[in-house]
Amino acid sequence: MLKQVGWRMLMGMLVGVALSFSGIEAAVAADKTTTSKAETPKGPRAIIKTKFGDIEIKFYPDVAPKHVDNFIKLAKSGFYNGTIFHRVIPGFMIQGGDPNTKDSLKKDIYGQGGPGHTVKAEFSDTPHKRGIVSMARAADPDTAGSQFFIVVEDSRFLDRKYSVFGEVTKGIGVADKIVNLARDERDNPRERVEMTVTIVE
Repeated sequence: MLKQVGWRMLMGMLVGVALSFSGIEAAVAADKTTTSKAETPKGPRAIIKTKFGDIEIKFYPDVAPKHVDNFIKLAKSGFYNGTIFHRVIPGFMIQGGDPNTKDSLKKDIYGQGGPGHTVKAEFSDTPHKRGIVSMARAADPDTAGSQFFIVVEDSRFLDRKYSVFGEVTKGIGVADKIVNLARDERDNPRERVEMTVTIVE
């Protein structure tokens, strides 16, 4: 009789433990679902396709509306397709968006091209943390055109000096692969990494 009672108690405890774990798993699953929904970016976003994978970017229209609008218009026109990430600095950033890079024989002028127009600076307090997408420019703050960069490490020294207009939400590992490619003395990667940019509404 004691053995039967002990066995029943043991089985009851095991069932209770199993139910507890089921409850935990259900809670975790629910939490994952909630997190997934919460992280779904609203509004248009950019998908940068490369041979290493895709980089997804959400925009900051409240921070830099003119730069967001400029990037979206250029992307929709096909401007970025066939350009490359022409500048990589490990521990810092990858840069792309120069139309000159569509021609592999024009390496001497990589980094000098643009869309034929510029966008007035929209500096903000948004920090240049890992994954931030910002506009490249010349010495004049109002010379951003089409070239952009993605920081792979926090780079707060850039704050309020460059116009932040978005952030990587998926695929930062792709940027990590690109930034660590072998490069020449001008920081041009020796391996050509072309991009195709599409806008998803």
